[in-house]
Amino acid sequence: MIYANICLLFLGENWYNWGMITLVIAFAAGFSGFGLMHWGFDVGLGWSIFWGFLAFMAAQGGLSYCFMRKMKADMLQVQELVAEGQKAVEAKTRAWQFRPPGSVQEAQRIVQAEIAGAVRKALAKTGELAKYKPWVLMVGKQIATAQMHLNWMIKDFKAVDELMPMALLMDPVSLSMKMARLYMLDASIEDIEKVYEKAIARTRYNENVLPAAAFSWMLVKRGGEANIDKAFKVLGDALKKSDDPTLKKNHELLMNNRTAQFTNSGLGDKWYTLHLEEPKVKAQRQRSVYR
Repeated sequence: MIYANICLLFLGENWYNWGMITLVIAFAAGFSGFGLMHWGFDVGLGWSIFWGFLAFMAAQGGLSYCFMRKMKADMLQVQELVAEGQKAVEAKTRAWQFRPPGSVQEAQRIVQAEIAGAVRKALAKTGELAKYKPWVLMVGKQIATAQMHLNWMIKDFKAVDELMPMALLMDPVSLSMKMARLYMLDASIEDIEKVYEKAIARTRYNENVLPAAAFSWMLVKRGGEANIDKAFKVLGDALKKSDDPTLKKNHELLMNNRTAQFTNSGLGDKWYTLHLEEPKVKAQRQRSVYR
């Protein structure tokens, strides 16, 4: 109780929602280890602190490992639900090669409904992860990040806007999503550029492709000589850490003032999942069947 009260003083009444129970238990184990050695066995202060710290780390590490292992298993189930939905879509797509639906619009509607159903099941599963909040540090942010990505898939931007401030936006994909959302909301280029700089700050070779492609596309779409020049520079800098053909092609197009042909379609689903553009689908003619 003493340790809980100390946490309350520093963290407020909702400390138990921050994943602090493991930390409190570890702190109690560490203090007990120190007390046992120092007052129980009359060990020197330095060694007592060492054994207390060792007890703290052992308790913290052991509890975190157990709960993280369980949480990862639950997160894997979330991924499997989404994967099942994608497999169902792929199966329908293969079947349509022999018996196409009435129209392209009908096919898109069926696909979107299939994906939305899988995503909603996955979202329900992520809600169950809240049970780990008192035990695992930062789990609330991890849940918010997973839910943000899932809601993005089904274009529930109201939910995305609510979750984004709570999510962990550290990887290039998540930060590209934030850039895309800012663009949708007509944010200034300066605000989008701040996110872009963060997205490419620590990227490895070719990890900067999506942020650079997205930001350059936004600059070109906003138009104006200054934005076009900035897009050219963005792609030039990006190609120092990438050999992506889409970035190369767009850089050459801007070099030759052919902005009308600028496109990120070469990135495929990686680009279209940002929902800034819809893939162009050509309607297929149904073949006549002769008996």
